[in-house]
Amino acid sequence: MSILNSSNRAKRVAFQGEHGAYSEEAVIEHFGETVEPVPCESFDNVFEKVQEGNCDYGMIPIENSLAGSIHRNYDLLLQFPLSVVGEQYLRISHCLIGMPGTSLERIKKVISHPQALAQCERFLASLKGVDIEPVYDTAGGVKMVKNMGNEAIAAIASHRAAQIYEMAILAKEIEDNPANFTRFQVIARESVSPGNDAKTSIVFSLNNRPGELYRAMSVFALRNIDLTKIESRPLIGKPWEYFFYIDFVGSIEDPITQRALSNLQEFSTFMRILGSYPRHQPRVQRKEAE
Repeated sequence: MSILNSSNRAKRVAFQGEHGAYSEEAVIEHFGETVEPVPCESFDNVFEKVQEGNCDYGMIPIENSLAGSIHRNYDLLLQFPLSVVGEQYLRISHCLIGMPGTSLERIKKVISHPQALAQCERFLASLKGVDIEPVYDTAGGVKMVKNMGNEAIAAIASHRAAQIYEMAILAKEIEDNPANFTRFQVIARESVSPGNDAKTSIVFSLNNRPGELYRAMSVFALRNIDLTKIESRPLIGKPWEYFFYIDFVGSIEDPITQRALSNLQEFSTFMRILGSYPRHQPRVQRKEAE
């Protein structure tokens, strides 16, 4: 059963940022127009709202194809007793947004989330004499520019953010590379039945011995299980030891997956299944499958 069908009421989905943020766009793309996006100040707040039951789901960015992983969310996945129940890919196309009536030549400062700034480095380098300032959110930067009313300040955000705050787009598609995608994960209090076309996310730690990581990877390789993501994060309190986060193709309900994880558990010092969930599908395909 799709997570979109569990109730007729509008789902409340927490996301980090202001209305118009890319995370909100991912929420709407995944759940549909009838969803109720709930803006949060931080990623921590997203997890808290889901855990406390104030929201049905949370939408968190986990990695960007240009700027890499969002490490804070990997740490929060370990800290909170929530499950990954879905994923969403979103094409990220940045715009330079300013006050109505201003022009690119008048801009003296550009603000945005650090990830967005990193994804537009070449464009920003072409703006001579312009200061760059990181802020908490892309859409939040547009909101700040509007509230300041300063025609010399612009923000990097989405086309949708410009529409929501009734601001002017000074330049479009300013990201360094058009292959700019962010992968989001959907979190919830309860796990789901992932179906056949599934992905599973786990985290584990190992003894710090030669060949131990090789042994861990072999439990998947020997069963032809496709690993789609590997990420390591420091194990706090144990210098130079790590948690390993892995995404792989397969359902936790599949006997092959179960045997692989059972094998891994034999020599890992810690292991937790973060979630087993349907792989990303465009919303049109999801509707057809429901």
